[in-house]
Amino acid sequence: MTGPEAIYKLVDAEDWRTATVDGAYPGSVVDVRDGYIHMSTADQLDETARRHFCGLPDLLKVTIETAALAALPDEALRWEPSRGGALFPHLYAPLPLSAVRSVEACHVTAEGRLVVEAGA
Repeated sequence: MTGPEAIYKLVDAEDWRTATVDGAYPGSVVDVRDGYIHMSTADQLDETARRHFCGLPDLLKVTIETAALAALPDEALRWEPSRGGALFPHLYAPLPLSAVRSVEACHVTAEGRLVVEAGA
């Protein structure tokens, strides 16, 4: 599947700082349990925030270049069905920091709205 130029990962800010010391992000506890890093397209990001990050204050919105992931071996980036058959990007390898376009502070309100913090 040819996907969008960028995909996204919402990450706990402290987990990101701790986990990326070695130049790659291995995924959250949930990602490691599931065997791949859960990601979202721009169209899927708000629903992902609402379902899985509601009320969390100290998050990062990580923007990833999909072309940079294409260089990973063994088709590490796969588009697989989830919620109602929508195809979600799943990364079956640690996320190399060289593929990260930007990292922005954000939070998800108690109502489930993703808010990227200004000036962050």
